[in-house]
Amino acid sequence: MNKPLLALSTALLAAVSHPAIAREAIDADRIVADVRTLASDTFEGRAPGTVGEERTIGYLIARFQDIGLQPAGPDGQWVQKVPLLHTRLAAPKTMAFSGPKGAMPVTVAKDIYISTVRPDDSARIAGAPVVFVGYGVNAPERGWDDFKGMDLKGKVVVFLINDPDFHAKKGEPAAGKFGDRTMTYYGRWTYKFEEAARQGAVGALIVHETEGAGYGWNVVTSPGGENYDIVRSPDKLTSLALQGWLSGEAANRLFGSAGLDLAKLSAAARRPDFKPVPLKGVTFDADVPVAHEEVMSHNVLAQIPGTTRKDEVVMFGAHWDAYGKGAPDAQGRIYRAGANDDGVGIAALFDIARVMKSEPAPQRSVVFAAWTAEERGLLGSEFYAASPVFPMEKTVANLTIDVLQTAGAANDVTLIGKGQDTLEDDMARVAAAQGRRVTPEGLPERGLFYRADHFSFAKRGVPVMLMMGIAGASDLKQGGVKAGQAWIDAYTGQCYHQACDAWSPEWKMEGAVQDVELVRTIGTDLANSDKWPQWKAGSEFKAARDKSEAARR
Repeated sequence: MNKPLLALSTALLAAVSHPAIAREAIDADRIVADVRTLASDTFEGRAPGTVGEERTIGYLIARFQDIGLQPAGPDGQWVQKVPLLHTRLAAPKTMAFSGPKGAMPVTVAKDIYISTVRPDDSARIAGAPVVFVGYGVNAPERGWDDFKGMDLKGKVVVFLINDPDFHAKKGEPAAGKFGDRTMTYYGRWTYKFEEAARQGAVGALIVHETEGAGYGWNVVTSPGGENYDIVRSPDKLTSLALQGWLSGEAANRLFGSAGLDLAKLSAAARRPDFKPVPLKGVTFDADVPVAHEEVMSHNVLAQIPGTTRKDEVVMFGAHWDAYGKGAPDAQGRIYRAGANDDGVGIAALFDIARVMKSEPAPQRSVVFAAWTAEERGLLGSEFYAASPVFPMEKTVANLTIDVLQTAGAANDVTLIGKGQDTLEDDMARVAAAQGRRVTPEGLPERGLFYRADHFSFAKRGVPVMLMMGIAGASDLKQGGVKAGQAWIDAYTGQCYHQACDAWSPEWKMEGAVQDVELVRTIGTDLANSDKWPQWKAGSEFKAARDKSEAARR
């Protein structure tokens, strides 16, 4: 961090007014003050690799220093460098399907959304055959293979979103194969693009459906053709020149041009004997200029060192990045600053750290991680988990905060990932002490368990807990579940990843404070015990943790 930027960040820090209150309490006013700063135009939407990042990193370090924490990055630094590939597509020179009925041009943002994570000057696909691969699942442990050995090299594959059992009716072969309405990782767009690359495809498109994806077309298109990836060696690059989504309407027209009925094919894809279906005579052509650069982004890592079990780590995490600059909204706002997603999470980390620092030093070390590039595919946390400062086998738990409801005090708290690990039992215990109950996530088909930074740790076997206010309608003390659902509908339908995700004086922080206090209590209890949370039988992450059991004895 250069001196002028650090000076600017320190000045910004000094400008935030923090009212003095009891040190042992989570303070809504302190959280709001940090959110208002991080979501201000000064930080330009906190996009990785921009001036907004430089200002953000300086602010994060200054806040952690102000609280009295120590650096926890490599070599005693505050930051872990995360090299990222940043790409942005220009207007296409060519973008069209061709079929038996002639050309079918598609309009970017209306019919199709695309991006790339290859460092090429142009993304080109010339006359590639198009193949429908159902849900694109290759899961031998579940007796499911949508590919059936078909050679997909050089082809464009089209997927359905979510799992094969998402729309399955009782008695159909797929029913219950993938957790019923609870999404598995096979249902996530990230998995589908990864699998398309493993199959050698040159392009991959997912048919958008709001119900199955868990968000509207406006969210799909919000990055504006921009993408990020971790910098990879040439032999590790994806084979996909382009990856993205087709609108439901465009997909139906495309399949119709080949004499196919997408609805009937979708039903067929819910059978394990489904085989890929080529769209006979249909090809895809694209020639899109690509601006690409390597940018150095940063995770910020701070700690309270432990006393008697220093090598064992309890980790709190949130992501600092948002979506940066975009087209003006109706109010003329150009910065998509992520006040709630995830300015609130970062501000909560600061206040948890403040409270814990006011108490006797914990037995275990406590690490506070502010991740980069979560919005670009959990890249900052994934980079850390692949190159950890603190060993995964000695990481007790990862507790992640990513969006909190700002509609008021609640009678319940939402559990994401029911049946995964024993942290849900801790949640129930602490919630009961707060006079609240635990409610399982309302829409498990949205796969929120796989959509936040804790997932990078779960894959390595670290028990995790995610606090996310959009996972289910809170039973608000004023207005009940109906009011909680109204808040979710308004936020996800209008402001999620948009410029209107901004601080508002109408925020009611009582429920957010309840959730932050719950997370703080669980983390503090773990940090002052010898307890190791466990994965429950049946969790797909239990085997990874079991392999390192000897390291915790």
